[in-house]
Amino acid sequence: MATGWAGDGAVQDQIDATVKDGVDRAKSRLSQGPGLTHCADCGTAIPEARRAAVAGVRLCLPCQEAHDRDAELFSGYNRRGSKDSQLR
Repeated sequence: MATGWAGDGAVQDQIDATVKDGVDRAKSRLSQGPGLTHCADCGTAIPEARRAAVAGVRLCLPCQEAHDRDAELFSGYNRRGSKDSQLR
C-alpha cells in the first residue's frame, strides 16, 4: 500500500535500484585487461596461482587487503540509514 504521492511499487523500485547501483559499483571496481606479474604498489612478484585465479590482478595479496580495508572505511554508503528509510 503506497502513501502520499508514491506509486504502489515505489518502495520495491527503490530497493531494486539500490541493489542495481551496488552491483554496478562492484562491477566497475573489477580489474580489466591483462594482469601484472609484479604488484603495481610495492613491486613484489605476484604468484602464478593468484594471477590464474584473479583475472586482471594488479596487486599482491597484502596490498590488495590494505586497499580493501581502506575502501571499506570510505565506502560513502550509509547502509543503516538506507534500510531504516525503507522501513518507514
